Amino acid sequence: MKKPISATIDAELIKWIDKELEDRQKYRNKSHLIEIALDMLKNQKR
Repeated sequence: MKKPISATIDAELIKWIDKELEDRQKYRNKSHLIEIALDMLKNQKR
């Protein structure tokens, strides 16, 4: 089950997110991009 959250994000990261979202074949929306990024961070080896 997905639940909504709220986060404060640096303006430069928002610009990067918006640029990434120009390619709609890669990410559906901001939530999708952030979810993928967090999953990658979670799964990376330390």
